[in-house]
Amino acid sequence: MDAIFGQAEYAQIPLAVLGIVMKFFQIAISISIGLAAGCIPIVGYNIGAKRKDRAKKLFSYLLIAEVVIGLAATAIVERFPQQLIHIFGAGNESIYYTEFAIKSFRIYLCMMTLAMVNKGTFIYLQALGKAFASTAVSMVREIILGVFLPIILPVFLGLDGILYSFPAADILTFAIAIFFIRKTYNELGNQPKVITR
Repeated sequence: MDAIFGQAEYAQIPLAVLGIVMKFFQIAISISIGLAAGCIPIVGYNIGAKRKDRAKKLFSYLLIAEVVIGLAATAIVERFPQQLIHIFGAGNESIYYTEFAIKSFRIYLCMMTLAMVNKGTFIYLQALGKAFASTAVSMVREIILGVFLPIILPVFLGLDGILYSFPAADILTFAIAIFFIRKTYNELGNQPKVITR
């Protein structure tokens, strides 16, 4: 239904561009997953040793690292979208391709910081043995919002609805993740005093 991409010669552009955008996202989110997964044995050790204070401090460090990496990745996609496109061999494509790719990078990935915090939160909750909370937040993001928003938003926004579905899902998931982050901080803050002699 799009005026440009509805034409046969340009119809493949949105799918090709989103493939490139998602590839960059996968590279960035892999760093986020690696940081969070690296915390799992450390969390397990400290919870087993009744050192909730260390587990809480590690959670803080993880969230800070996720924010820093997310901000750096967002700055790259917002500042250098055209250069990123050329890395994937799209230098000789039409102007429609380039314009849509730049727009896609800037809209689709504008909330990468929240996406990384969300991902780190899922994994950290799992490390704490909070399987229900971790699964609930993850399923809301990946299944409910990840499927529902790309279907419903294009009805109102056209092709742009696909682009806005990703940041919208991350914002809504972050609102839920904040609840679990605060709850986890409160639980880890209830450290019984250790009596030393």
